[in-house]
Amino acid sequence: MKKLAALTLALLLCLALFGCSEGSVSSQPDSSQPVSPAPESSAPASSAPVSSEPASSASADLGSARVAALKGPTAMGMVKLMADEEAAADPHFTFTIAASADEITPKLVQGELDIAAVPANLASVLYNNTEGKVQVLAVNTLGVLYLVESGDTVHSVEDLRGKTIYSSGKGSTPEYALTYLLSQSGIDPEKDVTIEWKSEHSECVAALTSEENAIAMLPQPFVTTAQAKNETIRVALDLNEEWEKLSSEGEEKATLITGVVVGRKEFAEENPELLQKFLQEYESSVTYVNSDTEGAAALVGSYDIVPEAVAKKALPECNITFLSGAEMKEKLSGYLQILFDQNPKAVGGKLPGDDFYYAG
Repeated sequence: MKKLAALTLALLLCLALFGCSEGSVSSQPDSSQPVSPAPESSAPASSAPVSSEPASSASADLGSARVAALKGPTAMGMVKLMADEEAAADPHFTFTIAASADEITPKLVQGELDIAAVPANLASVLYNNTEGKVQVLAVNTLGVLYLVESGDTVHSVEDLRGKTIYSSGKGSTPEYALTYLLSQSGIDPEKDVTIEWKSEHSECVAALTSEENAIAMLPQPFVTTAQAKNETIRVALDLNEEWEKLSSEGEEKATLITGVVVGRKEFAEENPELLQKFLQEYESSVTYVNSDTEGAAALVGSYDIVPEAVAKKALPECNITFLSGAEMKEKLSGYLQILFDQNPKAVGGKLPGDDFYYAG
């Protein structure tokens, strides 16, 4: 009888202790685990065990990337992405806008940048110089180069013979595009014209505005900037049109590609989801810029790329685009082949392999 009484007392004590424990769990949750409100549902609660791992979601931390663009169409195409990231509670990308590629490439090679917009041929040079550690992610700018003059003497490529041409971009797309155009038109770039290379586009604009009948090769939006400073400056030749004229009859027209966006291969391999997010949002930014000139121009002005009024006039002529995957490879490989045939050094000594083209 004593044993039965003791057993009954022990059982009552256990039930009392269990009740206290259950009460403490419901009123004081473990602060070391995130707590989410339960969704309203009539379904019975699951009996599956609760995992200690945090649930994945669209807002999961993807990490961050450092991005650089050049002061021109490439940065203009990114402005919506830049503005969205600046306003985001949890931004993933930081941006740098540089005046020339020389400011970008050392940082990219040294791992201080993850993604960068650079001239198209420079991407191939970087791939070769780093033994494949740089990949091209997308084509972002087609032909935006124009020959302009503060006079009325040039109406064909032949009219450039004997003239002085101001240009920036030596060793990159502008030099090789101009050299190809002149050579294919029967003009020796070394003997028949004088090309004065400047370090920045703004120096070419200064020459145009200070000299009579000066000729310069400029990309947009600097053409519009020059015209705003001197109303006598006119577009003499559209290099994209002249480039296409050089294609033989019956051949697919060659595409002049000015700029691309590249990334470090190591970064791409280690951050596939973050890279996909960047490419998707960059493509959306390009779509916005091409569809809302007024809104895009306001953003361009706010980031001090060019004044808003200049951007409003220049954007429709900037050929800002977004080509990736197979289309990117087809267009860019054809362009690089033309440069290679002209001068292997233009692409870093040899054409890049298939791994140069990021497939996603």
